[in-house]
Formats: sequence, structure tokens, C-alpha cells
Amino acid sequence: MLIRRILEGDQQAYSELYDVTIKQVYKNVHFLLESKEEIDDVIQDIYLEVFKSLGRFDKQREFNPWLMGLVIRQIQSYRKKRWTRLRIIKKAFENNVTITGQIFNCVDQFVTNDELIRLIEQLPFKQKQVVILHYLNDYSQEEVAEILQIPIGTVKSRIHAALGKLRKKGLIQNLLLEEAGNEV
Repeated sequence: MLIRRILEGDQQAYSELYDVTIKQVYKNVHFLLESKEEIDDVIQDIYLEVFKSLGRFDKQREFNPWLMGLVIRQIQSYRKKRWTRLRIIKKAFENNVTITGQIFNCVDQFVTNDELIRLIEQLPFKQKQVVILHYLNDYSQEEVAEILQIPIGTVKSRIHAALGKLRKKGLIQNLLLEEAGNEV
């Protein structure tokens, strides 16, 4: 209903879609983005892309997995751009080129003191995204595979590897381990 109204040009419907989805989008961007200072910019880019891509949305599919796929792709795009900027800055310093302006800090301070969240944030991006989608958003492994457009076996192996890293730290709850062991 909202999507149809948006496609018909109803500005209020787009605002309603934003209100309904922002909490889920924000928490995913927060957990998957290293640079917390740029969360708002990435979220803005996500909603611009939603607006541009909504006409291509297959109404036979569920909206939330489609949205999460778009969120993941926008974060990946941001990470590539950021990596390119870092390489340019590094080369400039190596070549003794003076750089004016502010160089952003790549080392983030975590907002929370929760040790598990801190450990999840330290996971490699590909492992972190499957853990966040599966455990934080309660998507099944099949849905995670569809969102990320990767095979289900890849999802399972990434979850297994991520949980293995968390297990080594000995800080993951037994319940979470048992649940993951049953699914993998």
C-alpha cells in the first residue's frame, strides 16, 4: 500500500515509509559501519537509493529483505569509497604531499561497554554482516543468503567462523552457541 502510494507521487507515504523503517535501518548501519561519525550520511544515501530504486521493487517479494539488501549494498559502497580515500591519503603522505583539511579518524570509540557488541564489531565485515542480519534482525539463514545474494553455504560458513572467533574469547553466551550449533 505504502509503496503504491509512493510510486503515485504521495510525499506523505514516503515519510511514513521512513518512519516505519528508520529504526531497523539505523541499527544495521550502526553495527555494520566502522565510522560512527558518518552514520547519518550513509542513512541519507540509503533513503535516496530507496526512493530511486522503489520503482524496480518486485511487489511479489517481501519489502524488508529487499530493503536490507539495499542497506548492505550501500554500506559496501561506502566502505569502498572510504577505502579509496584512505589509500589516496596514504599515498599522499608517502609522497610527502601536504594535505589540507581534516583527515577523519579511522579508529572508532565504541558507544557501548557491552563486551559482546565490542567483539562483534571487531569481526571482519562479511562475518559481521551475517551475524547482524541473523541474530540482531532475526532473519533465517536462507533470508540472509537472499539479502546478500550469496549461497546459503557461504552464510553458514561465515556464521560458523564468526562464532568460532567469539568462542575463542569465551564471552559468548552458551544459549547463542547452542542455537548456532543447531543451525549450522
